[in-house]
Amino acid sequence: MAGPHHVVLVPGFFGFANLGDFAYFGHVRDFLAEHGPGLGLDGQIRVVRTEPTASLTRRAALLAQGVAGLLDEAPGEVSVVGHSSGGLDARLLVTPGVELPTPADVKRCAGSVRAVVTVATPHHGTPLAQFFGGMLGQQVLRLLSLATIYTLRTGRLPLSVALRLARVLRRRGNRPSGVVDQLFLQLLSDFSEDRRRAVDRFFSEVGSDQGLVAQISPSGMELFNASTQDRPGVRYGCVVTRARPPGFRSLWRAGLSGYGQATHALFVALYRIASGTRRGWLPRLNEAHARILRKAYGRIPPASANDGIVPTLSQLRGELIAAVWADHHDVIGHFHEPRHVPPHFDWVASGTGFDRSQFEAVWRQVADFLAARA
Repeated sequence: MAGPHHVVLVPGFFGFANLGDFAYFGHVRDFLAEHGPGLGLDGQIRVVRTEPTASLTRRAALLAQGVAGLLDEAPGEVSVVGHSSGGLDARLLVTPGVELPTPADVKRCAGSVRAVVTVATPHHGTPLAQFFGGMLGQQVLRLLSLATIYTLRTGRLPLSVALRLARVLRRRGNRPSGVVDQLFLQLLSDFSEDRRRAVDRFFSEVGSDQGLVAQISPSGMELFNASTQDRPGVRYGCVVTRARPPGFRSLWRAGLSGYGQATHALFVALYRIASGTRRGWLPRLNEAHARILRKAYGRIPPASANDGIVPTLSQLRGELIAAVWADHHDVIGHFHEPRHVPPHFDWVASGTGFDRSQFEAVWRQVADFLAARA
């Protein structure tokens, strides 16, 4: 196909694309914009706007509209990179014969796609979805999304919020929901009036459609995988992430500051919920996957291994581009390196040790994969 080679980035479960000046994919976009052209990624690097917890068909429809708009501006070929559930949106868009609720020409959009890369994507579901599906879980998801936005803006959560949120997650359904509302309002009060309005609009979208939550449970993904197919001619690759199991090592790496310890407690609570995957839900490994996983982690990760959000083995699909020690948000640039320009701000102190050099190595491998011909 003649024309430029565009890259479309699809946000995931905490899926604001750019909310005011909060850039979900900011570091990834900058890296690909700098290094991509030399490899042949000579088109636009565009972040598609999505609705965070909307159903996969709705999210894939929004992705189709984003790709259609891009092709209208500059016809060419497209590679799609989806983080977390954004990878599922990409898979659904390119499934042969799919019908999506959008006026966009889905067949044209899917036919333009050359490669799909999924990053920390729950191809076989995550136990966290079952927690988020409850009444308290929906409130916690809303709070976690706001906490992510807050951290990107300021570099750190208030210590009291991090500690209380960790307690809510540890006790799960045994904590009054009023505490979650209090924490949400505490964070929101630190935003300007204009930003609060933007955040309110964002969460009105979140509240209007919660279809994704049930779909990315392990049982929901069984149905998804049975009803989607790989598209002939499209190259599929994945980036797999794993956080270190909570313990002395992760605690030490998280740092001795009160803030580091507080957000590590939040990570521990999320990790423990995400570790409840039954082995039967996960895929059988092929030899190539097994070899790369052993090289990265020393052995095949157990079913309980995860990145704080998604089980590690649930992330496998297609060619394994990279397997790294990183939490769910580290891999897209949200790790602790505040002196870098622009700064990297950590979402939680998971103690993985992921840094800028590892970030660049992962995304260089992704860029090479996207640029390569089959």
